Amino acid sequence: MLNNRLLSQFLSPAWLEVSNWKFAIANLALVSGIFFAIAPGSLGHTESVVFADIPGKLEETKPIKIAAGHDSHTMEELLDERDFIHAVQTIEQQWLNEYVNYFQKELPEISLNADEIADTLAVRGEQTGQIPALIYLLPTANQLEILLVLPNLQVIRQSIPEAQKELLVNTANQLRSEITNPIRRNSRTYLASAQQLYQWIIAPVELELQAQGINTLVFCVGAGLRTLPWAVLHDGQQFLVEKYSLGLIPAFNLTETVYEDIKDSPVMAMGASEFADLSPLPAVPLELQQISQNLWFGEYFLNEEFTIANLRSQHQSNQFPIIHLATHAEFLPGDPSNSYIKFWQDKLTLDQMAELQLNQPPVELLVLSACQTAIGDEDVELGFAGLAVNSGVKSALASLWYVSDIGTLALMTEFYQSLQTAPIKAEALRAAQIAMLQGKVYIENGELRGTNSRIVLPPELKNLRPEHLSHPYFWSAFIMVGNPW
Repeated sequence: MLNNRLLSQFLSPAWLEVSNWKFAIANLALVSGIFFAIAPGSLGHTESVVFADIPGKLEETKPIKIAAGHDSHTMEELLDERDFIHAVQTIEQQWLNEYVNYFQKELPEISLNADEIADTLAVRGEQTGQIPALIYLLPTANQLEILLVLPNLQVIRQSIPEAQKELLVNTANQLRSEITNPIRRNSRTYLASAQQLYQWIIAPVELELQAQGINTLVFCVGAGLRTLPWAVLHDGQQFLVEKYSLGLIPAFNLTETVYEDIKDSPVMAMGASEFADLSPLPAVPLELQQISQNLWFGEYFLNEEFTIANLRSQHQSNQFPIIHLATHAEFLPGDPSNSYIKFWQDKLTLDQMAELQLNQPPVELLVLSACQTAIGDEDVELGFAGLAVNSGVKSALASLWYVSDIGTLALMTEFYQSLQTAPIKAEALRAAQIAMLQGKVYIENGELRGTNSRIVLPPELKNLRPEHLSHPYFWSAFIMVGNPW
């Protein structure tokens, strides 16, 4: 198992002994050359910490280690003392342990302090033109705690007493139920939950997001929120995805955040349209062909060629940075061995993902276009949010529920079109979701018509009635997990 260790490199050992936060700040400044200022926020119940370099800081500091659950301050105490820097470190360590315990294996990790996380956000913003913010969400029995890490070296706390964990999680589950209920496919009954969640999660920090010009939100969240369809949160006028690119990470220190431009990277597209024990996916042959031959470039393998051994050998011999799997995948309660990706004949369980060797060479993007996650289970949440780090890829695009075959084809068509010009992967997903929610993607006269494409549907799909694919059921299930860049 991994050794528990403090994620900071600038705290002195005296940190653990102090009870006065002002003394702690002075101690940090002395030891590490970092200046801390407590500044009031612009909203009620808002507090922030700003940290900036001071010339001439000491070059060497002694790192210390904290075993999870044995540090001298609880999370509540850290927040009450406005020690948001150490709170971020504690969150990172706690959630790292949760994923390690779930997957029962060591996971690749880095050790960044809060200021280094903010620095990373700033660098990615400069590289891509997409200015990111990191949002930690900690649901507790009494309230929702929000920690917002901005690229200007500022950590802001918001406490939302109205959003107790039970109510928050129930509202999130209600949102998903309203979206996926086929009886309500033509209704907007999901809006009540979508707007309430927006008011609890986004509205309290929106002034800060606007002031910093943030256009990418990276969510790092606790149990109960890891399978929330973020894109559909609604401010009363717009969906969240209309305002920001969105991503989900298990922990910042479990995420490979290096930016790589994948516009010239080939794709290996694999999948199956027929299964002995699962429902068919008749649009998969068209999906694979469109992605690998028309929308992007690469190779595709269908049905009998869709095997674990072939995926591994093709990746190792041809080094595909993008792998697209059009097949059933189930995230189920219990151990990782219960959850799986379905190949032509075999099932690859989550605890067997290392067999694919997707980190040799590294895969920039793994797409699973037909996933289903069980609702309301914390193990399922860990499996989904930890998909990228567990499989060894930098980013994974996956769905929270089974979207119709034609809906999946529609979103993937728009996604790969957008990926040709989008500055980051999360922005390509955003563009695809916006095209769908605005009614620019629809079925008519036996064709799937999109922003820049007309795809003739196969015979088994030609008889679909004309339909706009604008309901959130078709587009809000898809989440960018891991590196959003």
